[in-house]
Amino acid sequence: MALPFRVRGGRVSPRAADAVVTLAVALGVAGWTLVSARYASEPTSRTVIGWALMAIGCGALYFRRRLPVMTAVVTLVACVAYYPLSEQDGPLMIAFALALYTTAAEGRFAASVALAATTLLAVGVGELRQRPGHRQIDDTSLVMLAGWLISLVAVGRAQRTRLAYLREVEQRALAAEREQEARARQSATEERLRIARELHDVLGHSISLINVQSGAALHRLSKKPAPEVALAAAEEALESVKATSKDALRELRATLGVLRQADEAAPTSPTSGLALLGELVERARTTGLDVRTTVAGTPVPLAPPVDLAAYRIVQESLTNVTRHAGARTATVALDWRPDELLLRIEDDGEGSPEERPLGSGIRGMGERARAFGGELTARSTTDGFRVDARLPLAAPTVSETTPKGDPR
Repeated sequence: MALPFRVRGGRVSPRAADAVVTLAVALGVAGWTLVSARYASEPTSRTVIGWALMAIGCGALYFRRRLPVMTAVVTLVACVAYYPLSEQDGPLMIAFALALYTTAAEGRFAASVALAATTLLAVGVGELRQRPGHRQIDDTSLVMLAGWLISLVAVGRAQRTRLAYLREVEQRALAAEREQEARARQSATEERLRIARELHDVLGHSISLINVQSGAALHRLSKKPAPEVALAAAEEALESVKATSKDALRELRATLGVLRQADEAAPTSPTSGLALLGELVERARTTGLDVRTTVAGTPVPLAPPVDLAAYRIVQESLTNVTRHAGARTATVALDWRPDELLLRIEDDGEGSPEERPLGSGIRGMGERARAFGGELTARSTTDGFRVDARLPLAAPTVSETTPKGDPR
């Protein structure tokens, strides 16, 4: 069996509240009228009509919030018909007062003012047409009635404004909460992507070097050289692998430092930057690639995020050369300008950007440069492949921006 009224969140539903108010007003009006009937007598027909008008006026209050203007009109008409007819003078005016207040509170301000003015005008004209000595409402009562009508409209209007303000505050609070949650999710996503990109750059470069170094050693050993030559080749390869993996672990610890617990010590090794460019070049040379470096201009200290971005661009470019290009030589050029650093990494290998897609990280390098207001281009040349990057020295103060999408 369905209940007539639903309770939402422990609160009475609007319809149930309207029914309760309607019943309370009806009981109050009926009780007052029964008391008044003991001191006034009238024909039975008038009594029946009077009670019918009271039932109509009070019953209309159930629709006061869904049809506020119509409810106010119905209760006013019921009062206009009831008071000249009935000798008992029950307080049916309460129903109209509540309906008038609700009309203003529901935002029908013009209608509520019109109804209040019509009521006051009708009562005033009706009293002026009475014979001298037969008026039921004197001038003082008429002024008080005007004050009550104005007060009802004003209070209803104030309630409407208050509720609108509370709704606006609630909406702003919900919007702020949603925005805060969205920012938190975005920050978490960006941080995960940033870490993923760093891991890709660190592990991709080191594993590529280890792969090339071990492959070169296996190639030498496959020719079945003399034992002492084979031992020397294996030892050289293992030393290179050991050095490369050691550097990879150092960078990996630094990259994962953001995930440390509060009581864990920070890594003491230096973080990656152009100061370690020599070590990066030496590691690339162990793969058999002839890497040369040139520096133009006067080097200046870079902000740590920009320094790391420059290092990663060179690192990823050399990784691409050793992994995909089949190049014999590569050149890393640093051109220090007054307001920017120009990087150029060239090789004599083969392959366009479309032919070097897998793990190239070209998109990631471009996003690193753009994160600090720079730019990066990668294109084939007549002699091989070239990566050009521009990084402003006065980079905006931002945390390293995470690329949207693939961390490579």
